[in-house]
Amino acid sequence: MTSEHGTADGSRRGARAVEAGTRARRALVAAQRQWVRHPRWSLAVKGAVAAAVAWFVGVLAPEPFSDYPYYAPLGAVVATTSTLARSVRESTQAILAILVGAAIARGVDLVLSPSALSVALVVGLALLCSGWRRFGEMGTWAVTSALFVLIIGNAAKVEFVGAYAGLVVVGAAIGVVINLLVPPLPLTPTEEALDRLRDTLVDQVEALADGLAGERPPSAEEWEERRREVEPTLARARDAVARTREAARANIRLRRHRDWAVSQVRRAQELEVSADVVGSLVRLLLEWEREGRDDLALGARLRPLAASALDAYAVALRSVGSVPADEEALRTVAARAEDLRRAVRAARQEVDEDYFVAGAVVLALGRGAAVLAAS
Repeated sequence: MTSEHGTADGSRRGARAVEAGTRARRALVAAQRQWVRHPRWSLAVKGAVAAAVAWFVGVLAPEPFSDYPYYAPLGAVVATTSTLARSVRESTQAILAILVGAAIARGVDLVLSPSALSVALVVGLALLCSGWRRFGEMGTWAVTSALFVLIIGNAAKVEFVGAYAGLVVVGAAIGVVINLLVPPLPLTPTEEALDRLRDTLVDQVEALADGLAGERPPSAEEWEERRREVEPTLARARDAVARTREAARANIRLRRHRDWAVSQVRRAQELEVSADVVGSLVRLLLEWEREGRDDLALGARLRPLAASALDAYAVALRSVGSVPADEEALRTVAARAEDLRRAVRAARQEVDEDYFVAGAVVLALGRGAAVLAAS
């Protein structure tokens, strides 16, 4: 009996240990997912660590560097707020801007004593230089550096300039190393940008379908009310995808998220072509299917079929990126586009009109359906 009870107790303890291990693994996976979904957490931690290390190095540095340790964290923050490749480039640009700003301040200081006039001249010259394309987005450092050197470093001109520039360089180097060890991979912001682009395109297609659903074609004003601002959303999505591609270079984290990154590239390509298709549909319908035209692209006969095809296209477009793909939606949009094509062909045979624009609408829908089906 004792042996049997001991065996049972051991089995229960083993089962509890396995269950606890399973819960721990699930919690770890959930935490990792949250970490990936919120890249700003990683950015905050890396920036804080880099700034703290840079401060510590600045304090330990020999004089006159140790007199100004607070400048080292500035360089560290610059280097940890972007991708690995960009952090190196932006750190170099910031250092160059700092040196130019310091040179401007020292040059003005040689001919003018500290005053409102010297400050105005330094800021003006630094602002002019900050627009130099070689500085990129780091041009504002020229203004900051010029003011620091002119005002704060007035008592110890040479020492301050050397310490300021040197500590920023050291801090930037520390930030680059930390970025190399834990490189950013902004997959979540890119996913959100692609989601916004998809939703904007779907909204535009639904607005077009709604405009064709009435008994009469919309007026120019009514069409304009249905026009959506796609280009800004498309530009933001392109920028997000470009940042992810840049971040993927020499990124050790990519191995764990390669499938996600690859799917984003494929999805971005689908949405890029879909945006072009939607843009074509907007141009065709707003110009050729509006109230007041004698030569309507579709007319009362074809408008309902076009509206139905657009509705189906919107449903299929909404499924971009879903796994598995919505095969039913893809078949529906292809079938309704084919219905519209046949109706256009029949209308051409019955009426002495070319229906070129209606044919262009059919081609655009066919292209959009083909892109979605190929994913």
